[in-house]
Amino acid sequence: MVISWHYDQTDIDWAQLSHLYRIAPLGEKSPGDLEVVFQNSRFKCFVFDGELIIGAGRALADGLDCSYICDVVVHPDYQGTGLGKQIVNKLVEFSSGHAKIILYTVPGKEGFYHKLGFRKMNTAMAVFSNQERALNAGLISS
Repeated sequence: MVISWHYDQTDIDWAQLSHLYRIAPLGEKSPGDLEVVFQNSRFKCFVFDGELIIGAGRALADGLDCSYICDVVVHPDYQGTGLGKQIVNKLVEFSSGHAKIILYTVPGKEGFYHKLGFRKMNTAMAVFSNQERALNAGLISS
């Protein structure tokens, strides 16, 4: 096992990353869409075991006020090893100096992020492109 970390999207196999999101399981994210969102993110992490992408994450950040961590994913064979924590911690480190670092998580994973110092926001609001699906998934309330 040769673990390596990359902080830019040079030579990323977007189809492989798309497959990782599907098996993690974090849903369907097309290779083209992943390339766009990672390219437009200020901070990014890709973790490899040899040639296999085993983890990734990104943060949208404005350089001063807000950094938003999103799309943190870990291969099922590596979940529970601390890799997700390392990815989040690296993105938090990259985001240091911002007034706030935010994220949202899938229901049931709040405890993981709480252990990393994140606290539930009382005023967070969202508009999703598919509000009904977000409601059914427990991401928002009516």
